[in-house]
Amino acid sequence: MRQEEIKSIFDQQAAGYDQRWARMAPVRDCLYLLLKSVFANLPAEARILCVGAGTGAELAYLALIFPQWRFTVVEPSGAMLDVCRQRAETEGYASRCHFHAGYLDSLPTEDMHDGATCFLVSQFILEQEARSAFFRAIGNRLKSGGVLASSDLASDVTSNGYDALLPVWLNVMTAAGIQPDVLERTRVAYEKDVAVLPPQHVASIIESGGFEPPVQFFQAGLMHAWFSRRASK
Repeated sequence: MRQEEIKSIFDQQAAGYDQRWARMAPVRDCLYLLLKSVFANLPAEARILCVGAGTGAELAYLALIFPQWRFTVVEPSGAMLDVCRQRAETEGYASRCHFHAGYLDSLPTEDMHDGATCFLVSQFILEQEARSAFFRAIGNRLKSGGVLASSDLASDVTSNGYDALLPVWLNVMTAAGIQPDVLERTRVAYEKDVAVLPPQHVASIIESGGFEPPVQFFQAGLMHAWFSRRASK
């Protein structure tokens, strides 16, 4: 699936996105609880890069618990970014945000960040070299030693474990109110449009983008999350 196709899908989903996935909040909140500790040693006035921020869930969480942090918010879907910006204005942290409508390649590299988030984004990049370049683009906007927290769907899709876990993961989404037709589209998407790779393979792609060996700090179903520091030049 090409970038513009993905962007179009998220443009269409933006208005009801948060409501659709609200009942998945326990998974998200557990990830964010650990994220707080991953970022605990960043400076009191850190600058954070939020890549593919969507409607801004992690942005809202971090802005609340770190009231002096400033954020660069990158999101190619204009409709998703509008929802994100409106939430920031309503909750009072918009003045600490720079909203960038577009992709990383159009974001200047002059401003260095202390940390970055990239949740459920790189999995849509099917070519391994392009996925590695994506992480390198994040690293180029981090200070040396800056911390990246990244999550993606990951599994060895040829394994018996994946065959057993996939229905469990789909059942989680069913419990979250996802309709059967959406579930079937999800199954097909995981085969065609999402680069679901073994966790160690995803970690190696992150590392190849200029980061120290990633450490996995979270898993819920197919969702895995890692943190890593930008390697010294």
